[in-house]
Amino acid sequence: MSPSPSDGARPGPPRFAVVGNPGNRRVSLFAEAVRGAGLPAPRVVPWREVLDGRYGFAPGEVVRLDSPGEDAEVDRLLRGADDPARVEGTAVWYRRFTRAAAGVAAAARGAGARLLDDPDELAVLFDKRRCHAVLEAAGVPVPGALGGDPVSGWQDLAGRLRERRLRRAFVKPAHGSSASGVVALEYAGPGRVVATTSVETGPGGALFNSLRVRRVEGEGRVGALVDALAPDGLHVERWLPKASQDGRRADLRVVVVAGRATHAVVRTSRHPMTNLHLGGARGDLDAARRAVEAAGGSWAGALAVAERAAACFPGTLCVGVDLLPATGWRRFAVGEVNAFGDLLPRLTGLPGSGAEGLDTYAAQVAAVIGKEHHLCSTHPSRARSRA
Repeated sequence: MSPSPSDGARPGPPRFAVVGNPGNRRVSLFAEAVRGAGLPAPRVVPWREVLDGRYGFAPGEVVRLDSPGEDAEVDRLLRGADDPARVEGTAVWYRRFTRAAAGVAAAARGAGARLLDDPDELAVLFDKRRCHAVLEAAGVPVPGALGGDPVSGWQDLAGRLRERRLRRAFVKPAHGSSASGVVALEYAGPGRVVATTSVETGPGGALFNSLRVRRVEGEGRVGALVDALAPDGLHVERWLPKASQDGRRADLRVVVVAGRATHAVVRTSRHPMTNLHLGGARGDLDAARRAVEAAGGSWAGALAVAERAAACFPGTLCVGVDLLPATGWRRFAVGEVNAFGDLLPRLTGLPGSGAEGLDTYAAQVAAVIGKEHHLCSTHPSRARSRA
């Protein structure tokens, strides 16, 4: 007689499937973590097949949605642009990506698979305006932002900044990532507008991502840049003065796995944007912790701010929280919450986090294994067998 579900048979270890781009660093590092946990290598479901509708899942699979980046063909399918370096097209990318993520979720549910990333939460995480509003409503400290109607262009933005007496602001594409299209805007004197950005303007006014941060001066040039970015949607927030480390602006990327801050890295830069691919460098985490405590702040409290931000997205296993330390290192605000913010190779877990010795991917695998074990040990059939 074959066993029935009530016989208390213990299910096997989790079987992972990853929606990602084959050969991508993220997919490779996650697969390495899965194998390192003694599990079979995850099955990779290519984003190209997802976007073509040629995919499916098996019952019981644990499905991870990973970044669709670093693949020119996938980028073309999502944004409709032939050059992956183009800045424009993020609104189209957002609509197609969120639709595809919702389709993955429906396919997983229909097959009896379990998804690690909630598609409705991804839709919020990839809209900076919605994400900011969710965090603010939950009482998470965030920079003040322009609400109301969408920013239509430079004249609209300049007028609203004057009304609020904001002389410095970050202007971000609502659906951008990796600082693509971000403009740090400031009025440097009467009639003098300066923008710091990695955007490069090409022939015909097309915008391209660059690895070199540059300054754009003059209302005419800055206004043209904002006008070109506005059709995809903009999120505009107050530019908070950041703490510094060794004379460089500093912030933190805190990775939160299953509700707990497990990893953190200090990012420093001479520019307003601290992204490592734009010339930022990893700073000294121990020095940052000492600075917080010397200022009368709490390092545990800083990590708790990141955890509060992550708690707004309970259906997403892992997020990367950009934590902005105010000048003096005593107070913190959340700049962004990133759905795919775990690419921090060779970084191991924080002391006391439960992820000591584990990288960000191994910590996620361990969290899934631990949850599966907990579900097994508290399953009603197993509880009856112990009675």
